[in-house]
Amino acid sequence: SVQINPPRTSWPVLFLCSQTLFCLFFCTPSCCCTSCPEQCQCTNYSGATAVLCSASNLEEIPTDIPKDTMFLKLDANKITAVPNSTFRHLAHLQEIDLSKNAIEKIDSAAFKGVADGLRLLDLSGNHIQRIPKEALVNLNAMIRLSNNPWHCECTLQEVLWEVKLDPDSVNEITCQTSVQEEYAGKPLLHILDSGINFCNMHQKTTDVAMFVTMFSWFTLVISYVVYYVRHNQEDTKKHLEYLKSLPSTRVPKETIIKPSPSI
Repeated sequence: SVQINPPRTSWPVLFLCSQTLFCLFFCTPSCCCTSCPEQCQCTNYSGATAVLCSASNLEEIPTDIPKDTMFLKLDANKITAVPNSTFRHLAHLQEIDLSKNAIEKIDSAAFKGVADGLRLLDLSGNHIQRIPKEALVNLNAMIRLSNNPWHCECTLQEVLWEVKLDPDSVNEITCQTSVQEEYAGKPLLHILDSGINFCNMHQKTTDVAMFVTMFSWFTLVISYVVYYVRHNQEDTKKHLEYLKSLPSTRVPKETIIKPSPSI
């Protein structure tokens, strides 16, 4: 009798099939369908993708964050800057946590593309001294700016007027330096509540600078005119003295031959 053996299936094929089935039944959509940045963890909470990169020793914001990310944790890293359009491809972002980094610079279009849906932006605990007003004014998110070495001036005041600050952290926005030295080290909110307006100071400083500049130009023009007149006077005087020093070319009267009368 002839014995028919079932066809053999190679181990690699079996392994691939089992891995696929495991992913279909047990993995979250984020781990199966999208890639996750190195040194980060991607999870899924009730259909919302969260990318967790906390304390991952990152020096830059990853560029390969999944497009469906809604919650992005980048806190406790070594990130120093937020360049323009960093999150432009992340239209579903609702929360960005950039706290406890070493951020010093935020470009004016750093959060371009996430303005509509963003609900929370945490920039607390960084090294930020100044921030462009354009970077934050179009955001609808609750913003945390506490525990940064702020330089208190008109631009920062305008930012506070136009953004929605987290009420629990607003008292921790302190002026490390200021356009007026007496306000250094004081909470910015207390300074503004006392009626101080940095923008008025800025306007006065600008007016004084413009006046000084105009006065300098006016003085320069007057000096040039005076120099020009004096220089011309000296040249004219020298020219006259030179003409006087020339020998006389007048002809004596007796040498003049009178024409004979016509006949």
